[in-house]
Amino acid sequence: MSTLYTQADSNRRKTWVLMTLFFAFIMIIGYVFSQAMDNSAILYIAVAFSVVSSFISYWFSDKIVLAMSQAREVKHEDNPQLYHIVENLCITAGLPVPKIYIIEDTAPNAFATGRDPKHAVVAVTTGILQKLEKAELEGVIAHELSHVGNRDILIATLVTVMVGMVVLLADWFRHWTFWGGGRRRSNNSEGGQLGLIIMIVAIVLSILAPIFAMLMQMAISRKREFKADADGALLTRYPEGLARALEKIAYDREPLEVANRATAHLYIVSPFKADIASDGTQRASLWVKLFSTHPPIGERVAALRGMSV
Repeated sequence: MSTLYTQADSNRRKTWVLMTLFFAFIMIIGYVFSQAMDNSAILYIAVAFSVVSSFISYWFSDKIVLAMSQAREVKHEDNPQLYHIVENLCITAGLPVPKIYIIEDTAPNAFATGRDPKHAVVAVTTGILQKLEKAELEGVIAHELSHVGNRDILIATLVTVMVGMVVLLADWFRHWTFWGGGRRRSNNSEGGQLGLIIMIVAIVLSILAPIFAMLMQMAISRKREFKADADGALLTRYPEGLARALEKIAYDREPLEVANRATAHLYIVSPFKADIASDGTQRASLWVKLFSTHPPIGERVAALRGMSV
């Protein structure tokens, strides 16, 4: 039987596997681009930059995300009800109480960030505090604490940084090729036909690699949302609270002004209303499912209402 603790252990292993695969992916891209550009330094720069980026994201990602979201920290005396909800659920989950932040925005939403349970942050909008009932708010907080306990927040951050690295490398190579670097490399190459093949492979890789990396990021994000929904419902012992909260957030048509594509996957529901159909449910076409950071709301709600706790 999977618990918050066994899932955390599993995610620790997945984190190392994921980091290893991404670093290998970046090294392959760096190697192909360095061969196409006839400059071995490109490979070393790519690897060094990915290591530095991962280090920065591990230690400072929460501060960066909170600054981007314009969130402010609140203490017990600022909002006792919210603090008690978080504290009680943390006791149930066996987690340390995270720092609590509020985003001054009337659109209802929430997210968790931080590198581990001891350095976690839960952020909620003023809109979610105003528009949800207590049982619904508990469901949302339990969902976010499940991300903390499962160490999803670290995986999400590292994947985001590594995807960004792949995109930067691909953009850099395409710009180099556009300004004539590819022609110079082909003319100067002693390999002739081999050099042309490497150039073609590099161009194809520069187009497909970012797409593949982003699809991997989105698939990981969707899977962790289902798991956090289930674990959050087990924490409160009331799946209906979270189910109603998801519906209310999805039905709310007010856009979250501080959200952007870099942080969208962190929120409990997509903050972009273009991703949500007019009836409040997330669009569920195959194309949207493939490129969405969140599973369809209808599927999440159905899974919660099908639980027995």
